[in-house]
Amino acid sequence: MRRLVKRKGESGRYAARHARKAERMRMPVTKGDTVRVMRGEDSGKEGKVIRVFPKTGRVTVEGINIVKRHRKARRAEEQSQILEMPAPIHHSNVMLLDPKSGAPTRVRRRIDDDGTKERIAVKSGDAIPRTR
Repeated sequence: MRRLVKRKGESGRYAARHARKAERMRMPVTKGDTVRVMRGEDSGKEGKVIRVFPKTGRVTVEGINIVKRHRKARRAEEQSQILEMPAPIHHSNVMLLDPKSGAPTRVRRRIDDDGTKERIAVKSGDAIPRTR
């Protein structure tokens, strides 16, 4: 039997591909934030972020980008149905809402004296609390 000299994840093209796939995008929004959609079909609508996908840079917002999924009955007593559910959109198409005015704002990061990171709304300068 042939002995494996190098394992797949150690070096070479496999390691480079894994590093590329494992990259995560830095996003200003997190789960639980209230955002406004700035681009696309649902522009102007607001909603709460349900889920964040850091590898693809997408977020799912409740009530935004609603798609229909046809679900087949799995058992005899179950009925087939058409489900409506929100699909993910790219994080660049949404903006976080300012806690003071409720207007969309960009986000800055500030490191406090005790070393904790804090998100700051650019428009008002107020801290944006984390809601998880």
